[in-house]
Amino acid sequence: MKTVLKIVIATATALPTLGLAQTDKQMLSLEEAIAVTLTENPALKAAEYEERAAQQERRAAIGLRMPQINVTGAYAYLGKDIGVDFNNLKDPTREFAGKILGSGLITDPTILQGIQGLLNPMLEADWFLKVQDRSLGFVGGEVTLPIWMGGKINAANRAAKINEKSAVEQGNQTRNALISELVERYFGLSLATQVVAVRQQVVDGMRRHLEDAVALEKNGMIAQSERLYVEFKMAEAERELANAKLQVQTVASALSNTLGRENNWQPITTMFILSQVEELAYYQDLAQARNPLLNQVSLKRQLAEEGVRAQRAEFLPQVAAMGGASFYNYQVTGILPRWAVGVGVNIKLFDGLNREYKYSAAKQTARRVGELQNKAGQDVAILVEKLYNQMMNYRNQMTSIDASLAFAEEYLRMKQAAFKEGMSSSTDLIDAELNLAGVRTERLQAAYNYDLLLAQLLEASGISDEFPAYARRNDARPIHFDKK
Repeated sequence: MKTVLKIVIATATALPTLGLAQTDKQMLSLEEAIAVTLTENPALKAAEYEERAAQQERRAAIGLRMPQINVTGAYAYLGKDIGVDFNNLKDPTREFAGKILGSGLITDPTILQGIQGLLNPMLEADWFLKVQDRSLGFVGGEVTLPIWMGGKINAANRAAKINEKSAVEQGNQTRNALISELVERYFGLSLATQVVAVRQQVVDGMRRHLEDAVALEKNGMIAQSERLYVEFKMAEAERELANAKLQVQTVASALSNTLGRENNWQPITTMFILSQVEELAYYQDLAQARNPLLNQVSLKRQLAEEGVRAQRAEFLPQVAAMGGASFYNYQVTGILPRWAVGVGVNIKLFDGLNREYKYSAAKQTARRVGELQNKAGQDVAILVEKLYNQMMNYRNQMTSIDASLAFAEEYLRMKQAAFKEGMSSSTDLIDAELNLAGVRTERLQAAYNYDLLLAQLLEASGISDEFPAYARRNDARPIHFDKK
């Protein structure tokens, strides 16, 4: 990624020119295209948002270690007041008082009258002792602090960190895939543009031959069939030219989609072939260490192992400290305390074997991911070998194609000389020109396939950001349709 950042910084001053008024052609180098893609492409922006979300999830997991503080409030209206009813003691009390007063112990009428005056209101009153009014409310707070959750909190934090790393690797995979897609469409537009130039040369040549054929037929020097053959080849060449132009429009739209910016782009970085590349083992070792997909599978295995630890924590006791206090009370009895603190322990003894089955399932998941990791490593190694061999095949083909190009050019020169001397027909000359155009197109296609496979090889190896460095190598031979 450091190389990518250097590319972005190096082309930062060039990017503003891309936003100027539209011209017929907007020149765009490969490094500028990478910088624009890594800045504007929506897929990369989505990957960045995913990385930020995973980062926030990791920070949220830290909060599991922190105390939980809540403020609560409630109001209630009960069916009746809460208290103790002593009304059933009135009759025994009245009888007992009557016995004492009638026993003759007190003979003074004044005293008896006074005692009777005190007892009557008391016995006539309601002997219900209210402890709590039926209408009450309070505002308070509570604090809960986990002390030991059996390792569940640690597993959750480690899992959050693994998810964050996985999001980063997913972003790397998206970046590498975008660079490969950009190479495919950038050089695809370069290929299509040069094919149009080749087809245009063929059409121009056919037009000259058709004019010559018409003149020769009028003078009786060639048969009508030869002129008709030239017309047929002329129509065929025009059709292929029109198809090539449509292909340019299609690839240009695809390139704009990858760049995330519409314009009439003109690639200026040419397709290339490298004389020397590193050995196959070099890319296979890089893939095992830096391939984002393999790194994600490795992280998935670690995540599955954390899942096993989390399920194991269900078998252990959970300890938490807690406390609470009331800040405001409305008609709440003073008997109740205004604060309380304590420690709670929860030990689950039996839950219908739910824990046992989930723990076993978590272990099976970890084993499954481990097997997938082994297979993914083998698949990536085979993919790297396949891409490398195909790339080398196109490089080897270039030698024979260059020989064919030299022969096609010399053959056309000979046919042109023979045609001027009247020793060759226009049919032979047309076939020679079409053969040269076919070899040139094949050469361009081979270079395009080589560059595309190189981009895919670097993507599989996890070093897609180094593709521009490969294009700048001293042994990178540019490939044009009209040059060897």
